[in-house]
Amino acid sequence: MAGRSGTLLPSELWRMPLRTVRPQDLAGIYAQPRPEVARLVEQGVLHRVAYGYYVIVPPDYVGRAWLPELEAAAAGIASSIYGPDQAIVMGVSAARILGAIPRALATAVIAVPSQHRPITLTDRSAQVRFVRRDTDALDAERVETPLGPALVTTPEQTVLDLARRPELGNAETEVRGAIATLYRRSDPSRLAQLAANQRLSAALRRVEGWVRG
Repeated sequence: MAGRSGTLLPSELWRMPLRTVRPQDLAGIYAQPRPEVARLVEQGVLHRVAYGYYVIVPPDYVGRAWLPELEAAAAGIASSIYGPDQAIVMGVSAARILGAIPRALATAVIAVPSQHRPITLTDRSAQVRFVRRDTDALDAERVETPLGPALVTTPEQTVLDLARRPELGNAETEVRGAIATLYRRSDPSRLAQLAANQRLSAALRRVEGWVRG
């Protein structure tokens, strides 16, 4: 598929989860991945979101200003590290993708199976924060983002996660409103079952106190 510049990108790049690539992942495509990636960035075909992480620019935006959404970019970074099935957008970032937090945030929160240091983005003042979780146990669903489908915690899981750690993601002023919005969209029986299975009954009681109080 070619961008406006006429540069042809190998189809393998377009198949990368959330169109996010790392030079080390391209060794089977290019003999010298790093110089090739630098060339593609110079041509406006790739956009660097963080050191070592690049996103394919939509063809209509090649040569124009473009910035991927923080949550989608964070999901792409995490997916390139852990794989698309082990990187789950959670907490305030899930609330934002689910439409419960309208304003843009400066921290993205991603659940992953093992610890990883935070990654600071280079295209804006923002950070990706990784939280070690049992990703197989989280209630998540694939949600379409501007970069492709990403795993995102369900409204029920997000409600419990926000109540458990409201400070995570540096958006505490938004949390109660997000919880109220997502609680109204949640299935009560599913919420109760998740709370029981994940030992988050105290978090659920806190939620019910906030919403009903």
